[in-house]
Amino acid sequence: MEGFPITIELLSRFRTSKQQEEILQKLKRGEVDLIIGTHRLISKDVKFRDLGLVIIDEEQRFGVAQKEKLKKLCNNVDVLTLSATPIPRTLNMAMSGIRDMSVIEEAPHDRHPVQTYVLEYDAGVLGEAVRRELRRGGQVYWLHNDVASITRVAASLKQRIPEARIGIGHGKMGEQELSEQWRQLIDHEIDVLVCTTIIETGVDVPNVNTLIIDNADRMGLSQLHQIRGRVGRSNRRAYAYLTFRKNKVLSEIAQKRLSAIREFTEFGSGFKIAMRDLEIRGAGSILGGEQHGHMEAVGYDMYLKLLSDAIAAEKGEAPQTDEECVVDLQVEAHIPESYIESLSGRLEMYRRIADIRSEEDAMDVTDELIDRYGDAPKSVGGLIQVALLRNQAGKMGFSEIKQQNGSLYFYSKTLNMEWIGEISDLFKGRVLVGAGEKPYVSLKLQPGDEILGVLKKMLFAEKKTEN
Repeated sequence: MEGFPITIELLSRFRTSKQQEEILQKLKRGEVDLIIGTHRLISKDVKFRDLGLVIIDEEQRFGVAQKEKLKKLCNNVDVLTLSATPIPRTLNMAMSGIRDMSVIEEAPHDRHPVQTYVLEYDAGVLGEAVRRELRRGGQVYWLHNDVASITRVAASLKQRIPEARIGIGHGKMGEQELSEQWRQLIDHEIDVLVCTTIIETGVDVPNVNTLIIDNADRMGLSQLHQIRGRVGRSNRRAYAYLTFRKNKVLSEIAQKRLSAIREFTEFGSGFKIAMRDLEIRGAGSILGGEQHGHMEAVGYDMYLKLLSDAIAAEKGEAPQTDEECVVDLQVEAHIPESYIESLSGRLEMYRRIADIRSEEDAMDVTDELIDRYGDAPKSVGGLIQVALLRNQAGKMGFSEIKQQNGSLYFYSKTLNMEWIGEISDLFKGRVLVGAGEKPYVSLKLQPGDEILGVLKKMLFAEKKTEN
């Protein structure tokens, strides 16, 4: 902002009490145009004369109580929140239409994705990783998130790699001491910084391109992604080693977290990681204090449906009224284990297929299956077609379609006579109508009929009549 009549101030614990008092007085009088600060900005003694815009960087670092304070501070004020890995509740609010969201997907120039390894702790492998980085003139973060034993870890590392200059950084150090450690790191007077998660945000040292994390299974998914982002900040290839204790049996959730962080390494993967975090932990409570959880209470799909109906009502729009249709056909429609071996992979794909709403969705899922697992067998194609036809049947008001006694039966509360006339022309002499307590339309099947083809021809006949 140099050269412009804009006054900028900084508010954090690195400013003296006298400096902070002066800044707060200027802020109150409106003499400061732009204030940059830590959580200190939401303290009770901070008063603004005319606040117009609030930008919250690293939104995932704020707890519920702090966000409530920000809401009061930002009443009728524009708010922009930034995060590579938004917490589940925030992401869910953005995806369900309560908040607007945009995604930056273009990678910085000349950057490479971080090569990520998940492994049991092996002193030999990790020692060689450190030496390799030192040989190319780089530096290393060794993350050990336990202040009580961090000095012992640093001493052990010094014994194994005597040529390395080792420093220590953690949140319990004094301001001057910590500042000196950062100065030495930036000036390359330190080769390996043994540190806690204090490096998670706001750290940019382009020469540090190897990261080693002890007990990575104890950390959250978003946290691991944020920490991994501390390396690879130049045009050099960076490496991240996520370790866990030898012979330790990982919990199912820890396995999912480490699997996700290893899977998503490309640029822009923070959004995908946040989505996986949402799936693993749940969406949280919009009105309450829980930032994740509650998925088991009503199920995520039902939760989103109820939420979208409520949002539509507030906007004055009619809620989505597509009927659920039960389809019972004698066709192969499943994902065989021989095609997708992983149970979690099969469940994920079943969910993706159940969400199919259009021909475009069906093509996208088919392309994804081919890319990830190869050509899909006939039973998987049948499952995709059934999902598409089931959705179309629901839109047309059918509650059930079943194959019985050599016929297809379509059950609905009301009968669409225009549609019945159309299919009667298509299948002459084979259509019957029942108008009892449970109205239905039936089609007599003939030898050689391909069930899904016949069903598609019938359900999409309505579109021809509309044209």
